[in-house]
Amino acid sequence: MKKLLLLVIGCCIIVTSWSQQKQRTLLSGRVIDAQTGAPLPGASIVLSDSKVGTNTDSSGHYIFKNIPKGHNLVEISYTGYKTLVEHLDATGNDTVNFALTSSIIENEGVTVTGVVGATSIRKAPVPITRVSKSELLQTPSTNIIDALSRQPGVSQLSTGPAISKPVIRGLGYNRLVVINDGVRQEGQQWGDEHGIEIDENSVSRVEILKGPASLVYGSDAMAGVVNIITTSPAANNTINGSVLSSYQTNNKQRSFFANIGGNQQGFNWNAWGDYKGAADYKNKYDGRVYNSKFNENNYGGYVGYNSTWGYSHFIVSSFNQELGVVEGERDDNGNFIKLLPGGMEATPAKSDFNSTTPQTPYQGVNHLKFILDNSFSLGKGKITLNLGWQRNQRKEFGNVDDPEEKSLYFDLKTLNYNTAYLYDNHKGWTTSIGVGGMQQRNQNKGVEFLIPEYKLFDIGGFVYTQKTIGKTTLSGGLRFDNRDLTSDELMEDGEIKFNAFKKSFANVSGSAGVSYAATENFLVKINLARGFRAPSIPELASNGAHEGTNRYEYGNQDLESETSWQGDLGIELNSEHIHFTASTFYNHIANFIFYSKLSGASGSDSLVEVDGEMIPAFQFRQQTANLVGAEMGVDIHPHPLDWLHWENTLSYVRGTFAEALEGNKNVPFIPATRWISELRWEFLKKGKTVRNLSLHFDIDNTFKQDKPFTAYDTETPTPGYTLLNAGISANLMNHDKTLFSLYLLGNNLTDVAYQNHLSRLKYAEVNPVSGRQGVFNMGRNFVVKLNIPLSFTK
Repeated sequence: MKKLLLLVIGCCIIVTSWSQQKQRTLLSGRVIDAQTGAPLPGASIVLSDSKVGTNTDSSGHYIFKNIPKGHNLVEISYTGYKTLVEHLDATGNDTVNFALTSSIIENEGVTVTGVVGATSIRKAPVPITRVSKSELLQTPSTNIIDALSRQPGVSQLSTGPAISKPVIRGLGYNRLVVINDGVRQEGQQWGDEHGIEIDENSVSRVEILKGPASLVYGSDAMAGVVNIITTSPAANNTINGSVLSSYQTNNKQRSFFANIGGNQQGFNWNAWGDYKGAADYKNKYDGRVYNSKFNENNYGGYVGYNSTWGYSHFIVSSFNQELGVVEGERDDNGNFIKLLPGGMEATPAKSDFNSTTPQTPYQGVNHLKFILDNSFSLGKGKITLNLGWQRNQRKEFGNVDDPEEKSLYFDLKTLNYNTAYLYDNHKGWTTSIGVGGMQQRNQNKGVEFLIPEYKLFDIGGFVYTQKTIGKTTLSGGLRFDNRDLTSDELMEDGEIKFNAFKKSFANVSGSAGVSYAATENFLVKINLARGFRAPSIPELASNGAHEGTNRYEYGNQDLESETSWQGDLGIELNSEHIHFTASTFYNHIANFIFYSKLSGASGSDSLVEVDGEMIPAFQFRQQTANLVGAEMGVDIHPHPLDWLHWENTLSYVRGTFAEALEGNKNVPFIPATRWISELRWEFLKKGKTVRNLSLHFDIDNTFKQDKPFTAYDTETPTPGYTLLNAGISANLMNHDKTLFSLYLLGNNLTDVAYQNHLSRLKYAEVNPVSGRQGVFNMGRNFVVKLNIPLSFTK
């Protein structure tokens, strides 16, 4: 019935919108240099809400045809110039010229994260970071979260090169939301050993919102939102694409990616495919880390139509991955152990380390996703409708005697729905109202069970408004959500393993903030937000030994929703010689969920027998937690040495419980303080043969984490470490056309052996020869990337 209702609503909206199609709309003009009046060929003009964009020709001219009438937020950008964001009311046949000012820092831009419609990043009262495709290409990484972890306030919880989960300001798992093309990415976010199933090579840009200020996505966005955007329509009457290939020396990781897309009179399309394979990585302490290998093959694309009535896009993607599970067990000589049938063991051969096919134990992941993304002009505004269906199949194979046996098999199906009405800008007011949520069904199809099968249904409504008064922009809104969760009973060996139960969680979230541009170069932002998170199914109902840990976990059906109040204060200063940003926050979380050890009747530890071994029992509980932290960035570019940049970023977060547990008040899994200092030289921005030559050298310094959550043997302290990295990149040109871009990058040049505090492999078995616990991170690694753009103009 719910699916039928959503379908009927969607059809009504489409019919209504088609019946209100408007006459042809034309927008054209020029983009010039504000000082000299010279045209800027190749400048980008994007109408974010309408999802259309184009580039200027050799004379600086641009043209849009058949765009919706009404309000649009226009973003104009050009390399070496300050990005311009302008409000525009399209009336039918408009000529608008834009003048850009040269700037070393291109620090403006548009965001669509946390709000329904596009808005200027400068006017958003919360800290938002936007990462472009070009920045991702200049970052050596093994997955998309690894690439983003260099951003201030962003960390990663990793299990080897293939698995990384985002952490924002010390909070991860179900406390933050990952969005892909407007839809929540749903794939067992609660698990340590689960990645996010998005191919990094397909990403066109990423927006990161820090803090519980998102009113669009409901529960779980307490820490913030990582919005990953893959689809980007081509300019009208063009066909373009790219071929991207890369190779990494440490783990022999190779990838090949290709995409092609076009736009003909509003009909636009895109298709892409990618292959990635990696052998076992190495470091100077562990040598090659057995079974850290993985391989991926992913593909996707979309078809859509843009016209005066709005747009409709259908997007499909399929992510397929096989990855080894690193257990870290070694023999008496310190060699990793390879499991063989019949309970036998062996030392891995050279071919085992060099293969890209994981060996038992390993995971197989398939994530299929369909998205229908629509926007229709309606009255004095537009209505959006976003529907998504995704299926996440996660299989774990751990039986060497029966390699096809699925020890665990989660089959998660999710239907996402969001619709909102955006009123056109009127006297500085921009308002939107909407409703959204998801329906979910998870089934167990393996021979083992960690969580019960369950059904979930979310629904929430919100209102958001923004008002600009001179130099001040006020923003705020409210949202109410309700989640219904039904868990199924499971009998195992004649005993109840999971009880059947029903739970409902309802809560209110909201935010209010102000952005004040005191001058063109000085900006102040203040925001207060309330967020919440409903307990996840493992926290409510788990009953089993957790993979990779020496603990047996019980759920707690009495858990309440986590709620948080967070205050943010940020400033931005931009001058001829320096660009400075700083933000600080305080986050008070009630009912923070974590696990604690259970006591037996005699007062000693409660123990559970698992496969003949007695392990301690834990159960989830709650108490108050407080997190405080800050991020700072400084880019010094002394004029007239505009080719020189000295960039520094610093990230700090501290988390404490209101009450100590076993004498420890530290919140678990808090990243260490990190300082990155980079020197960058940029030359030949208008070179004829070689253009945009860039060299960089950076010191990545992670401080020691000496405030871990040591209660119940959860964490141990982690020493600090310093990594030296460098890179060079350039575009090879032919008559102002880029033939290809080449990137030569190096990470950990001094081959430091280190363990990141948020690496799960840190807690693997002890090496009996060296006495060191766990597995260390990747050693020295060189990366080469070759990107060949393809462009055809009709």
